[in-house]
Amino acid sequence: MTAHLIPLAENPLLPALPEIIASVVFALLLTLAISRFVVPRFEATYAERTAAIQGGLEKAELAQQAADAALQEYQAQLAEARTEAAKIREDAKTQGAQILAELREQAQAESARIKTTAEAQLEAERTQVMTQLRSEIGGLAVTLASRIVGESLEDDARARRTVDRFLADLEDSGEPAAAGKA
Repeated sequence: MTAHLIPLAENPLLPALPEIIASVVFALLLTLAISRFVVPRFEATYAERTAAIQGGLEKAELAQQAADAALQEYQAQLAEARTEAAKIREDAKTQGAQILAELREQAQAESARIKTTAEAQLEAERTQVMTQLRSEIGGLAVTLASRIVGESLEDDARARRTVDRFLADLEDSGEPAAAGKA
């Protein structure tokens, strides 16, 4: 059985002791180099990316908040503009109604003024025509009376009194007949 046992130094699966020590030293040096140079770079890159992502998220969140605030402000301004537009429409309707009322009043006042002026003018013309007719009728009556009587009625004052009295009698007798017709 001893023949079958292989001494430790001669085992092909186990490396030699200097190789084990060299492998451990190399592994420690490699670990030290990685921990000194590679790991800090990885951590720095990781921190930068984390910061960039975090900053991007914060910026996006701030942008979202700003957009929400702008949207609310826009909606408030829109509501205010709608309210103001409704008020302007109501004011315009009110002003339009006032303008129409003022124009109606002015038209009625102008119509009343024109009517009053026309009535005054008609009355003045009537008075003028009546005076002119009295004069003409008086002259005709004096001429007719002179022809009937056969003498001249030259006394203007007496002739006028006579004509005026005659016309006044005609007017008094004509009014009840005119009133009865009306």
